[in-house]
Amino acid sequence: MRRPHADVRSGVRQASAFLARRSLKTHRRAWAAVFAATTAAAALIGAFAFVVGSLLSAQPPVERHAGADAVVTADQKVTYTAKPWGSEPQTATTYLPERVRLDRSAVAKAAAADGVAKAVADDSVPVAVGGGSSGTGAGGTSAVGRSWASAALTPYRLTDGHAPRTSTEVVIDSVLAAAAGSKPGSHVTLQVDGAPRTYTVSGVAVTGHRGAAPAVFFTEQRLTALAGHPGTVDAIGVVAEKGVSADELRASLDTALPDRTHGDREVRVLTGSERGQAEYVDALGARGELLPLLASIAGTVLMVALLVIATTLSQAVHQRSGELALLRAVGATPRQLRSAVGREVSRVACAAAVLGGIGAVPLGLLMRSLLTTDPLPLPVPVWLPFAAGATAAVLVASAARPVSMLAARSVTRLRPAAALGAARAPEPGEPGRLRTAAGVVLAVAGVGSAGAATAQGGQAAAVAASGAATSLIIAVALLGPWIARVAMRVLGTPVRRVGGVSGFLAARSAAAHHRRLGAAITPIVLVVAFVCVQLAAASTLERASDRQAAAALRADLVATGPAAGLPADAAQAVRKAPGVRAATGVLRSSVVLAHREMGDPKLDRFPVLGVTADQLPGTLDPHVTAGDLADLTGRGTVAVGKDRAADLDIATGDSVKLRLGDGTQVRLRVVALYERALGLGEFMLPREALAGHVSAPRDQQILIRSADGGAASAAARALSPYTGVQVRTATADDVRIAPPSSDQDNALVIIGVGVIGGFALLAVISTLSLITVGRRPEFRLLRMVGAGRRQVRRMLVLETGLVTVAGLAIGTLVAAVPLVAFAVSTTGSVPYLPPVRYGVLALAVTVAAGAGAMWPGSSGGRFVLGRRA
Repeated sequence: MRRPHADVRSGVRQASAFLARRSLKTHRRAWAAVFAATTAAAALIGAFAFVVGSLLSAQPPVERHAGADAVVTADQKVTYTAKPWGSEPQTATTYLPERVRLDRSAVAKAAAADGVAKAVADDSVPVAVGGGSSGTGAGGTSAVGRSWASAALTPYRLTDGHAPRTSTEVVIDSVLAAAAGSKPGSHVTLQVDGAPRTYTVSGVAVTGHRGAAPAVFFTEQRLTALAGHPGTVDAIGVVAEKGVSADELRASLDTALPDRTHGDREVRVLTGSERGQAEYVDALGARGELLPLLASIAGTVLMVALLVIATTLSQAVHQRSGELALLRAVGATPRQLRSAVGREVSRVACAAAVLGGIGAVPLGLLMRSLLTTDPLPLPVPVWLPFAAGATAAVLVASAARPVSMLAARSVTRLRPAAALGAARAPEPGEPGRLRTAAGVVLAVAGVGSAGAATAQGGQAAAVAASGAATSLIIAVALLGPWIARVAMRVLGTPVRRVGGVSGFLAARSAAAHHRRLGAAITPIVLVVAFVCVQLAAASTLERASDRQAAAALRADLVATGPAAGLPADAAQAVRKAPGVRAATGVLRSSVVLAHREMGDPKLDRFPVLGVTADQLPGTLDPHVTAGDLADLTGRGTVAVGKDRAADLDIATGDSVKLRLGDGTQVRLRVVALYERALGLGEFMLPREALAGHVSAPRDQQILIRSADGGAASAAARALSPYTGVQVRTATADDVRIAPPSSDQDNALVIIGVGVIGGFALLAVISTLSLITVGRRPEFRLLRMVGAGRRQVRRMLVLETGLVTVAGLAIGTLVAAVPLVAFAVSTTGSVPYLPPVRYGVLALAVTVAAGAGAMWPGSSGGRFVLGRRA
């Protein structure tokens, strides 16, 4: 026989299932808003999981080394270990932006390893290809210069002619041959280490591998001389003997090669898909910088999604508090009610989560297409779409039931007698003490974080400001009813005075339903605060950087060359031109600074400029506050931004330890401090100090100051021997340390603002639609006591206007608190958001709020404002 308590459990389940089925049918329009918000949340979470998973598995493409079984390189990572306060030692790691080279003796050691058929030194130099013998020219086409011995690593094969035999012969690939109209015996102009030179084409080569950059092949001796580092090599390409597996080859090379060959850099043996890391040395560094940004946005997405789900579900359950109280009064047990609500929500959330998980795949593919680049294409493993969709679906479905049961707790725990009174109540009372206390604590914490940001700088200020924005947004969600009460006291009076009967009804309705109004304001505050913070932070930095770069620019002309850059002697040629007062080449690189942040070890990469000190007075003015830029010479000096020097507690005459782009650790003497670091960077070094530590020591620009403003033609004539050079008017973008936004930066803005902002706007529509649907009894009662349809509709319009204005104002205030702290600490100015962008945001919020509130009450939504009362 069955036990009695088993019968009780069965009865509870049956009753709960019955209530859930009936409620879903009765409240299907209300649950539609919950379904839409939950589906969108699952799709968004899954899309970010998709992109993060793709980014984690990304590797640079294998192009130049497609024919090599292994590639030996130096380790591009640098580490810094320190002991935080009261913790075990921790290690920070980052990738170096410039190529770290191997000692040339490693080539012979690799060739002597077991199972190695061939080991080839693979050096490369940037080449600008000029005109051929036909006169058509290649228009300054950029190519890669390599030795003919390394052609086997791609592989290339000759289709015409022979291999280069002298220093004046080259083999060009079929792409360049077609562009330049060249063939064996013709001549081609190449610019490598100085002024262009003419070479004889000895042969034409072709490769079956797609994606490889156009190539020019010299003799090995000539290539080594052009590369300028005879004691080191960029990489070593290894071809294995037949029958030797990749694992066996790796083990053999690990044994044959020394542990360290260049300072503290370890040797790495790359096989399979890892070989692409030897070609794009900074691809994984870019991935390392992109991952934290994307993870930060993903964390915000998760917070926004859970907040929207919680707000929507809570509003849906609270609208049924009278119904639940009545069921409690007629004998339903708390367990039955909680189970019924949980079942009801679970059915809606599970269906929405599955649909959202499916929708995450196309959205993730779209986001991936925005972030993928040639150096780092983002793969799509077979398992990734399923894993991303399933993760989002499980997370959303798991979060929905606890939220709904928590929202129904206040009603289900009432005694039957008390429930009768609650059933007649128009809306639940004020928020509980715990919720209010939590909201106050978060508001205080947010203001405190903003205050802390004003006393910090750089990344620490950004982190503190971001934490302040997050805390304040959650605080608004928790304190929504209280905020709505204050807002209605401010806005209700003018609405009541100018709105007539409808204004009176709107003001009274808003004043009587603070919880409902708070739920309506919360998603608007969320979208306004989030979008303002994202857009204004970038605009503020960009504006300050533009202003400082423009103020620093003294040059009136700039010379730019092909993608390969300009040799150092190009700037010297310009200085000799008549009418030129000063000219300095701008060599760009990066340095790595090891420091502590709140006790934790940090490695930060900073872009730097390499300049010629005696030419700076006429071309750049960093606004020196201490020291003298004339001392910025040699290999042991540096100029530092004033704020960065204050963070490091250094002054002129002190020394600062940096790692240059190739990992070389140097201790530099500070000779000057300057103010315009946002425009010109935190550090400036002599050009000669950087030239030996970059992959290719080529100037990206030459800044020119003319004596009378008419030196453009003279400068152009001086640079005429150099391929692909243009002389034009200089702008601030030519000296800005951070050039205009890259494609990945724009993609992050689209993802952060467009995708999340769009989701938040959908949440606005869903929440307001849900609230409007839940007000059917109120509208019916107004119609029964004599209010006309136009009066009720106008009342709804005025209420929507109240909610929109309040949400815009509060959201702007919430964004302003961290933005002011961030702007003051980093730029010394107030935050800036282009008025057009804010206007578009306000218009989008207004349209979304109007659609959410008015559509259920329109003629298409007769279930609310039908013609019959």
